[in-house]
Amino acid sequence: MNKIQTVLTEYKDSFLDLVRNEIKYLVKLLAIAMICFVPMNYYIIVGGGISDIGSRVKVENSYKSKGSLNISYVKETQGIFLTYALSYVMPNWKRLQAEDMKFNSTESNKEVEFRNYLNLDESSSSALKVSYEAAGKTVNLVKSHIYVIGILESATECELQVGDEILAMDGQEMEIHEYGKYVQSKNVNDVITIKVLRRNKEKEVKAKVYLDKDTPLIGIYMNILNEYETNPKATIKFKKSESGPSGGLMTALSLYNQLVKEDITHGLKIAGTGTIDDEGYIGEIGEVKYKVLGAVVGGADVFLVPAGDNYKDTMKVVKKEKLKIKVIPVKTFDQALKELAKLS
Repeated sequence: MNKIQTVLTEYKDSFLDLVRNEIKYLVKLLAIAMICFVPMNYYIIVGGGISDIGSRVKVENSYKSKGSLNISYVKETQGIFLTYALSYVMPNWKRLQAEDMKFNSTESNKEVEFRNYLNLDESSSSALKVSYEAAGKTVNLVKSHIYVIGILESATECELQVGDEILAMDGQEMEIHEYGKYVQSKNVNDVITIKVLRRNKEKEVKAKVYLDKDTPLIGIYMNILNEYETNPKATIKFKKSESGPSGGLMTALSLYNQLVKEDITHGLKIAGTGTIDDEGYIGEIGEVKYKVLGAVVGGADVFLVPAGDNYKDTMKVVKKEKLKIKVIPVKTFDQALKELAKLS
């Protein structure tokens, strides 16, 4: 009996030791996992690629194309400890401080995302206007929406929020430039009543006027989004993971290519990047290095890039990496069309 008890005791002790060791091991694994996935105050750029924009931009009764028009993109993700650490050793990974993308220190990631999505919608709106006018097709302004895209830290008595659509100030509907003039016509400590559309509901909020460098302000940044009606009808639908204004040029080219009989691709795989405004001017973008590298990996024959610093930075990468791709700098939409015509 004593022998049995001894064996059982030894077995029990061994079993408990095994359990303790397993628990310690699991605790260590859990601690490592928690450390790896701790959010960091960074965004991580993890390289780029290209994607046929024809899957996002559709025109009724459109003309077909033998080649393709592609947006150049970078993959941007919220940083965690693991990706932050890897960014020091992985080639073509880059860290961006979250604070650099915010208008103030209290701004949330959702507010930054709203601004990026609005920039995408703005560039798509401008692309519609420019491409339809260039193709001689009907495009009419239906409505202009004015959004709050940022709030200064100095605006301590302002009830507006990023994402609010401004409908009126003190009962008056105005153009976007008129709102600024109206605020500057007020006295310090005046309180303005602002009607907004917030989460699909109309609401009235207050904002007190204060002085900043001798200028009366309520401390907000605004952007305008124009809504157009076109004939033939166009549909622009990007993925939820896509945002920002850098696809404006290629969106406009894709719309135009579907509206006219001539195929502006000439059977080539054309990639590019650049913002576009209502007048057809092409603006510079960030992370152009990753976008041209992505264009090469994606097998593009041509890379369209905004003229100026973007073009200079692109050519530095092309020469350093000995990339085989034709790079074309453009300042306007019309110039882009003329440059593509030379490829025939």
